[in-house]
Amino acid sequence: MNKKQLQTEQTKKKLADASKALFVQKGYKATSIEDIVAATGSSKGNIYYHFKSKEGLFLYLIDEWDREWEESWAAKEHLYRTSTEKIYGLAEQLVMDDMNHPLTKAADEFFTGEKKENDIEERISLMFERHLQFNKQMIEQGIESGEFKADNVDHLALILESTIIGLSQMSRGMEPDQALALYRQAASVFLHGIAKDKA
Repeated sequence: MNKKQLQTEQTKKKLADASKALFVQKGYKATSIEDIVAATGSSKGNIYYHFKSKEGLFLYLIDEWDREWEESWAAKEHLYRTSTEKIYGLAEQLVMDDMNHPLTKAADEFFTGEKKENDIEERISLMFERHLQFNKQMIEQGIESGEFKADNVDHLALILESTIIGLSQMSRGMEPDQALALYRQAASVFLHGIAKDKA
């Protein structure tokens, strides 16, 4: 990365961090570009230069959240000895992250809001594709180790992702221990369906 690219990235990060506080405090819909201009001391043109739109800026924050989540997972994945343990560990990390992340409420608004521009829809699709690849890798490891039966991995990855998204929505307002119990039970149901029969 050259000096100009580095400066651009630093500016984007500074703008995004200042905006994040607004999204956390006011929510996604109630935060306007004018609010972001006032909070960052930057011009509207400069914000649009770096992010194209409010949606683009918010997706940048979601991408950051995704990266942090992946780093956190990578740091403890080695603690799980089997693919089955990993699925339970995944459920636990999802609950704790979802319940404690400051952007959760704003992200709910963002993803359930009005239709997005094509480039934003494409970026959201890419993000979900990364999630599916993560799920596929975990399921494939379980098949290779003989824990899970050989099956359509693409379908299983989609089922797992759909379950996670549904749980995330339906567990809003629950106490953390209730949500954790729900996620663990969902993990058990999923694992029971893909467990290899012990001959």
